[in-house]
Amino acid sequence: MASNLSTPQVEAVIFDWAGTTVDFGCCAPAAVFIEVFKRKGVEVTLKQARGPMGMHKRDHIRILTQLDPVAEQWTAKYGARPTEEDVEAMFTEFVPLQVAAIASHADIISGAVETIAALRDRGLKIGSTTGYNAEMMAVLVPLATASGYSPDCMVCVSDVPQGRPAPDMALEAMKRLGIGDPACCVKVGDTVADIHEGLNAKMWSIGVVDHGNEVGLSRAEFDATPAPRLAERRKIAQRRLANAGAHYVANTIRDTPTCIDTINKRLATGERP
Repeated sequence: MASNLSTPQVEAVIFDWAGTTVDFGCCAPAAVFIEVFKRKGVEVTLKQARGPMGMHKRDHIRILTQLDPVAEQWTAKYGARPTEEDVEAMFTEFVPLQVAAIASHADIISGAVETIAALRDRGLKIGSTTGYNAEMMAVLVPLATASGYSPDCMVCVSDVPQGRPAPDMALEAMKRLGIGDPACCVKVGDTVADIHEGLNAKMWSIGVVDHGNEVGLSRAEFDATPAPRLAERRKIAQRRLANAGAHYVANTIRDTPTCIDTINKRLATGERP
């Protein structure tokens, strides 16, 4: 959809990767964060590991080291709180572990390929951003392409000065897609960091819940969870993304076109994100 001065419309949708278009439940990175700290003799819970999800993985590790329960374990074992050198050492160890994990968590999320095809049928461009670096994406991109998902551009965290929540990746994707106005772009992701990335880029921001980090269940776990418990997890996830400032919170990626319809109506009345 082309925009003009009188009737601006959404021209591009910029999707996150893990938990949004691939890797139901954003499982690959969560498990690796836990393993990296375990190798140092420090326990990190799954909830703690998922907290900063979506950020540069080095920043993610740094934030985990600053959590009091983690720092206290580290101090008890090593006699001092973790340093920046410790963060760098764990990130160095993290990268090959994450690369290996990505290969087994590259499945396209149900509905993603069809939804993106429908958006392209509307004339929209498809961008992507990720907290993974280029080495990690070198594994994931060919696997996704073979499964039918290939965005028009891919910006990873190592392509820009700052990762999420900074807007750098979203703005770089907008530039590569040839879009001049961020208000004509929609950022879609499953983490608080994704929402902030979109907002800081002055784009519309949509959070997705069921297959994302905030619900945090694999496909098998999701299917096996009793409906009342699943509803509670969904409610908590919806609240977190809404409180982060998401313009819309959708259950799945399949809801993206409906959200965009509403965004176009708001743009037509002069609203901006």
